[in-house]
Amino acid sequence: MEIKEKRGHIRERVLRVLLNHPNGELTQYKLAKLVDGAFSWVHDTLKGLEKRKLIEGTTVRKYKELFLLWKDWKIMPKNREYMVRDPLDMLSKIEMKYALTTYSAENLVQGYLFPSRVDFYIDPKDLKKWHDILSEKGLVGKGNVRILMTDKHVFYNSFVKNGLTLVSMPQLIVDLLTEGLVAVEAAEKLLEKEEKNSVSKL
Repeated sequence: MEIKEKRGHIRERVLRVLLNHPNGELTQYKLAKLVDGAFSWVHDTLKGLEKRKLIEGTTVRKYKELFLLWKDWKIMPKNREYMVRDPLDMLSKIEMKYALTTYSAENLVQGYLFPSRVDFYIDPKDLKKWHDILSEKGLVGKGNVRILMTDKHVFYNSFVKNGLTLVSMPQLIVDLLTEGLVAVEAAEKLLEKEEKNSVSKL
């Protein structure tokens, strides 16, 4: 991985961890450990966020603005598409690592969007295995399933609901914001709920 790309992923990791733990319970050293990056890089990123008045220490002060910055910083994942019958049923029975995001994940936690496509992150090293499974069960090409490949830290704080693994709520929100159109409305509703929950814990 090139240094520029690695630093880009580290910046995203910092935002991901901050928004999963917005109330300042993490020290900078603990955050750097969770980010799995050089402390100097993490410290510089935090310093830059403080200058923007988005955080104070490791406490998030401007919740929505931090999400919008993440959307701007986000490195778009590589993807491949398939047409598969009942992909959620398939995922509920599979043992490989994955995490649902966008439409299907939002539908499971909030129920605002029609789950028109099943998007999920995979570990890039498992691509061949996934391709073999999905091509055997369906068709290769534009369809109802999209596998996403990016930095493995995207699985941070993922959770299980109804027998399916979902990305963390902050990751889901930023993915919906990036998706655009009606997905942004769903993201804003989730963001409002998450921010209220966060503030109530302060």
